Amino acid sequence: MNSRRIRLSIMVVTGCLLLFVIGSRATAQNPVLYWGTTGWQVSQVQQRLASWGYYGGPVDGIFGNETARAVRTFQWKNGLRVDGIVGPETWAALGFPAARAAPAVSRGYVSDRDSVTLLARVIMGEAADEPFEGKVAVGAVILNRMRNASFPHTIAGVIFQPGAFESVANGEVWRALSTDAIRAAELALSGWDPTGGALYFWNPAKPVSAWIWTRTIIARIGRHVFAL
Repeated sequence: MNSRRIRLSIMVVTGCLLLFVIGSRATAQNPVLYWGTTGWQVSQVQQRLASWGYYGGPVDGIFGNETARAVRTFQWKNGLRVDGIVGPETWAALGFPAARAAPAVSRGYVSDRDSVTLLARVIMGEAADEPFEGKVAVGAVILNRMRNASFPHTIAGVIFQPGAFESVANGEVWRALSTDAIRAAELALSGWDPTGGALYFWNPAKPVSAWIWTRTIIARIGRHVFAL
């Protein structure tokens, strides 16, 4: 009888520990959400925004234009940075548990990988057929915008700013990544800027707005021109 009680006690303690670990992992991970992401976390955000009157679309787990607008409105009304991205501050303002801090080295690695992947996606979408230097140049433009007061101050914010990049609008940004696109993103993040500080780029052979031609062209790489 005593041995049975001991085994039951061990099973109860083990179960409690397992539930604690699972619960800790569930509450410790609040991923950064932005235009184009999908999943149950997006549904969570949509449901909360809908219950508070910010969102009137379907709770479908797809972070599209309507969700992005609702997030920006929520951020504006709650004194947050208005970038349409659900990061730590927006998660907290929405009333979800804050993520536990991971060790500094691990957190940095994840952040770097996320940045490389996002940057590589736009490089792939906008410059897949450009020479390697042209790929790095596109990545550099995104980073230059991020540092400029006229643009959002995160890579995701710049990339998913409405109307900023054709590849985001037409879905080309979700193409499979090439090794060159990833390497170009890494080099841009390391500081290589073949454009010399450009904030804009376009292909003169394609129809573009008349406004873009008012910008000062400072470089030509491949089929793109780069301007301030």
